[in-house]
Amino acid sequence: MATTSEDVWRLLAELTAAQKETDKQLKEVSQQQKETELLLKEVSQQQKENAQQQKKTDKQLKELGKQIGGLGAKFGSFTEGLALPSMETILRQRFGMEVISPSVRVSKEGQHLEIDVLAYSNGELNTAYIVEVKSHVRQEDITQLKSILQRFRRFFPEHKDKKLYGILAAVDLSPELREKILQEGLYVARIHDQVFELDIPDNFQPQTY
Repeated sequence: MATTSEDVWRLLAELTAAQKETDKQLKEVSQQQKETELLLKEVSQQQKENAQQQKKTDKQLKELGKQIGGLGAKFGSFTEGLALPSMETILRQRFGMEVISPSVRVSKEGQHLEIDVLAYSNGELNTAYIVEVKSHVRQEDITQLKSILQRFRRFFPEHKDKKLYGILAAVDLSPELREKILQEGLYVARIHDQVFELDIPDNFQPQTY
């Protein structure tokens, strides 16, 4: 079948149209690629901003943690300071203690022991009391005081022959935890009108450690 000039022109027209369509598609692809690159740049920028914001947030949280920790320490020191005068009265007048030392810190053989108040008396009484002061008592505070009592003679061999008792002085204490403390044979002291007072039943029998 012979190819006429009309066929040639028709093929050329189709090729031209196809080329135009291809060029159009390439332009669309190129435009889409530019939009994708722009979007990726925006995402990258957003990620950088998010990372910077996260660093800023982390720094603020760290500072807040320090402030809260410092506030807790200050409140703890305030509570101990509030407890000391009235607890000293109880220890001297009720229990006959001669020596009363607040904030006792001792280290021995790489081990450490911290006591809020240590009171003792030699001679005929030959007794010692350990007082732990808490703004809000939790179960672990009972365990902590018992641990201090059990480890006491290791750090203070000079008191090894003394009878040893524990007192938990609290600003805030639930009835349930009060019962648990008493069941452990530990004295309970509660704050009343800014003064700490013993809060024990008449038949209370303290545990000697």
